[in-house]
Amino acid sequence: MNVKNNFSFYRFKGSKWIVLLIVILLLSCIFRRETYHKNEGVIFGTTYHITYEYNSDLHEDIVAELKKVDATLSMFNDTSIVARINKGENPPLHAMFSRVFNRAMEVSKVTNGAFDITVAPLVNAWGFGFEKSGNMTQHKVDSLLHYVGYQKIRIAKGRIEKDNPNVRLDFSAIAKGYGVDVVAQYLESKGVHNFMVEIGGEVVVSGIAPKHDDSDSKTSRLWRIGINKPVEDSLNIDQSLQGILQLTDCGMATSGNYRNFYYKDGKRYAHTIDPHTGYPVQHTLLSTTVLAPDCMTADAYATAFMVMGLEKAKALVLSQKSLEAYFIYTDRKGILRVWMSPGMERNVAKR
Repeated sequence: MNVKNNFSFYRFKGSKWIVLLIVILLLSCIFRRETYHKNEGVIFGTTYHITYEYNSDLHEDIVAELKKVDATLSMFNDTSIVARINKGENPPLHAMFSRVFNRAMEVSKVTNGAFDITVAPLVNAWGFGFEKSGNMTQHKVDSLLHYVGYQKIRIAKGRIEKDNPNVRLDFSAIAKGYGVDVVAQYLESKGVHNFMVEIGGEVVVSGIAPKHDDSDSKTSRLWRIGINKPVEDSLNIDQSLQGILQLTDCGMATSGNYRNFYYKDGKRYAHTIDPHTGYPVQHTLLSTTVLAPDCMTADAYATAFMVMGLEKAKALVLSQKSLEAYFIYTDRKGILRVWMSPGMERNVAKR
């Protein structure tokens, strides 16, 4: 028996199987069909839509992550940390609360208080918060301003410390963005590279969108996110678009006064409250869309810019390398106009 020849034969036969296995694996990668899952539902009093490429559905875990944010930052959840603080309790804080609180303080400093989570008493008084409003007077506004100011609150020894017990917190202008970030971070922890997370209009996108057909190139598969026209629409029926952005690997948030408002005695009151004056803002800036490395930051700045008004907001955007912005405003004749930062212009899609 020729042992040497038999050994050579089996070695050759084994090599053929290895080559065949490699070919099969390569072909399976080439012809593997993408599996994009789409999840949707309601959270934080609004809707969410999530699309991601993965080999199984992660919706149950995603909802669990969102509930953690709700249990921390929701003013409408009586057992949340922020609700307990607003009721006069002083619960111990965990990392999630501290992370959002610290980012809120950072944005407050940069915007000179245009963004301020202590605006809650004024938001409630004007009828846009978690309590019923009353008739507003200059005297009432002045009295509530004593409890507003981001410098009047801090974290000390793992708990909230207030200069005045009547200081109350409102995370509504940053919580949705943070919720988007939390879901995005969860998807990344599962090795998901291609996804879009949207909660109430705040968005994080990563990688590429699903294919529409075989002719789609990688460039054409950036995520397309629309910017609504600022048309008065309290029922959120009109979905007319002012523009479309092609985006990836960033957070995006939009703030505007064209949906959450009311009329009283013939005067229009919008939900964005200026922490300095105590009154709803009244200026020509109608909508602010902001791009940032994360959605929490974009969310906070979008609100701050609505408070600041067009010229101050433009100046601040141009001074911040990590921000891009798309502003919709009215000119002196009442005609809709758009201003974009230089980086934002490169993201505008051709329709």
